Amino acid sequence: MDWMLYGANGYTGALIARRAKSEGKSPILAGRNARAIAALSEELQLPSRVFSLESPAAIEEGLRGVSLVLHCAGPFSTTALPMMRACIAARVHYLDITGEIAVFESAHRLDADAKAAGVILCPGVGFDVVPTDCVALMLKQALPEAAELSLGFDMTARNMSKGTAKTFVEGMGRSGMVRRGGRLVESPIGRGERRIDFGRGERLAMPIPWGDVSTAYYTTGIPNITVFAPVSRRSAAFARLNSVFAPLLRSDAIQNWLKSWTEKNVKGPDAKTREANKCWVWGEATDANGRRKTIRIATLEGYSLTVVAALAAAEHVLANKCSPGFWTPAALMGADFILTLPGSSLLNSPQ
Repeated sequence: MDWMLYGANGYTGALIARRAKSEGKSPILAGRNARAIAALSEELQLPSRVFSLESPAAIEEGLRGVSLVLHCAGPFSTTALPMMRACIAARVHYLDITGEIAVFESAHRLDADAKAAGVILCPGVGFDVVPTDCVALMLKQALPEAAELSLGFDMTARNMSKGTAKTFVEGMGRSGMVRRGGRLVESPIGRGERRIDFGRGERLAMPIPWGDVSTAYYTTGIPNITVFAPVSRRSAAFARLNSVFAPLLRSDAIQNWLKSWTEKNVKGPDAKTREANKCWVWGEATDANGRRKTIRIATLEGYSLTVVAALAAAEHVLANKCSPGFWTPAALMGADFILTLPGSSLLNSPQ
C-alpha cells in the first residue's frame, strides 16, 4: 500500500526518507517546498507530491490513494491539526514525530471522529515520546495501583534540528506543565528540582513540559505525571527567570527574530555526532502506600531513534489490523516496542 512521508525535505524527514530507501521501502515524498522535494525525489528515486497545508481540499487531493501519512513537517503547533483533519476526511492513517502537548491533546479530542472514519491517529512516534511512553506502560504493568509517575531522559548530544529549535522558541516565556489529578496544570519553569540517576549517575533535574504529561496519562491512567530533564545549576537559575521575561520572550518581534535566526543558523547534528551519542531514559512509579518501581533504558541518540521508531511504527500500522481512534505509541504497539528498536536496551527490570 502507498504511504506518504510529509515534510520529507526537512532535517528529520530526510533522514527517515534515506533510511526508508535503504530498507527497500518506497514512501511518497511530499512537502511544501517543490524544489527541495524534487531534488530528494530524484536522489532517492522515489515518487513525490507537492502541496501545502493551507487548504483542506488541497491536502485531501494530495492524500489521494494514500493509506498512511507519516507527518514530519514542523512546527507541529501549526501543521498537525490541518493534516489530522484531512487524514480523517480522506480516511488515511496518521502518524507524526511531535512532542508537543497541545498536539497530543488535539489528537485525543479527535478520537471519536477518527473511529468513525476508521482511521488511526498516533502522534509522537519518534524520540518524543516512544521511549518514555513505553517506560510508562512498563511501570504501570509492574505497579498497577501507581498514583504518581515521573519520567525523564538524559542525552549526551544537545544539537537540535530547525524544527525542534523553532518549537523550543515557541515555548519560551511560557509556563511548564504537569498533570495532577488527571488534569493538565501549569507549573512555573524551574520549580520542583530533584536529583535523578537517569542511567549514568545522579544529576540535578527539573520538570519540563514534555509530551508525556499528555500521553502517559492516556497510556496508563496514572493521574499525577511529571517529566524531568537534567540541568546545570546555571541553567536552572536561568529557567527561573523565564516568568520575569515572559512577555518579552512571547512578543512577535522576539519570536520572529529567533525563528529567523534559527532558519539561517541551525542545521541539526551530523551523522558522526548522531552515531557517537546516546540517550538514557528513566521512569519511577509510586503508589499510595509508598511502594515504588524504577526502570532505566538506554537508546540511540534522539534523532537516530526517531528515524527507526517512526519507520517501525508505520510498518506496524500498515501490516496489522489496528482498531481506529487516537492512540499513544506504547498503547498501540506495546510496552516492549522500544526494546525491539536498534540500540535500545533495558538497564534494569522494574525494581
